[in-house]
Amino acid sequence: MSAAQVVHDVTVGDYTDPATVFAFAERCDVVTFDHEHVPPALLTDLQSRGVLVRPGPEALVHAQDKVVMRTRLAAHGIPVPTFEVVATPEALVAFADRARSAKGASTGWPVIAKTSRGGYDGKGVWKIDDPSTAEEPFTNLAPGVQILAEEYIPFTRELSALVARSSSGQAVAYPVSESVQADGICVETTTPAPGLTEEQATACQRMALEIARDLEVTGILAVELMQRADGTVVVNELAMRPHNTGHWSIDGAVTSQFENHLRAVLDLPLGDPAARAPWTVMRNVLGGTRTDLVEGLRHVLARDPGLKVQLYGKDVVPGRKVGHVTAVGDDLDEVRRRARHGASELRSES
Repeated sequence: MSAAQVVHDVTVGDYTDPATVFAFAERCDVVTFDHEHVPPALLTDLQSRGVLVRPGPEALVHAQDKVVMRTRLAAHGIPVPTFEVVATPEALVAFADRARSAKGASTGWPVIAKTSRGGYDGKGVWKIDDPSTAEEPFTNLAPGVQILAEEYIPFTRELSALVARSSSGQAVAYPVSESVQADGICVETTTPAPGLTEEQATACQRMALEIARDLEVTGILAVELMQRADGTVVVNELAMRPHNTGHWSIDGAVTSQFENHLRAVLDLPLGDPAARAPWTVMRNVLGGTRTDLVEGLRHVLARDPGLKVQLYGKDVVPGRKVGHVTAVGDDLDEVRRRARHGASELRSES
């Protein structure tokens, strides 16, 4: 309910309840969302009632279902990990054994197992090191959810290619960011990604724009990439909404991802995605020992008035994303130090 703290016209209800959603949509010119978990059938029903849904369910399913996404991207020549839908632990082990046989005795294990739907922030993802843990992904599996087996990619870092596309086809690409994950949660982004050549950055942007065009995405599309030591990348995840790896753009870009998402779904001309400074570092504030974030804000801004802080209005829970700190400047090491220090001070009272 963070938005309800700053928006005067709010509807509170279950986003999976058709009657609630239909009543809400009657008051809207266009419907969009900030997560991918809205049932596709409900969105299709909205469209049949004449409601503009952007992105539409035909596009959104590729962010909702990893099996659909992997299959579609692979068919269009987009680099993705080798994958297979597996119905049993035995099938998962067989997938790894085949990978070992094909690539050499030392590369079949580990493998990655993912739920096809519902995973986020590291949930629904397992690194399976050997057959003894192959049953874990199948425990308490929800009805209709599949397990996707993937080759383990020994990546050196994760990148995020963020683009915006309007319903009329105009599209813009943000600078490619490097993201740092801890326990499946993004903790920091650096924009532009350090050490990424202009050729590599352009290739990532073109890939994201190609995916957005092929899937007919309207709004923001975040393409999460894994980069290998040789510089090549594979697609890990898709998100069709303003994304945590793009939060740097609120204070670091000419036009934020949030504004461009709204421009896109309203089919307005898109804004300039360029960065305002040579370096932008966004550090997430995860719930810690400090519960009064506003009081902490006083200390952070007094110490470094140049920092930009966004608090989400959420209850502080250990490990939960409750805000972020953004620093910009000409010296990457200094910018990174400032962002990290501000986030650390907001997290802890000590």
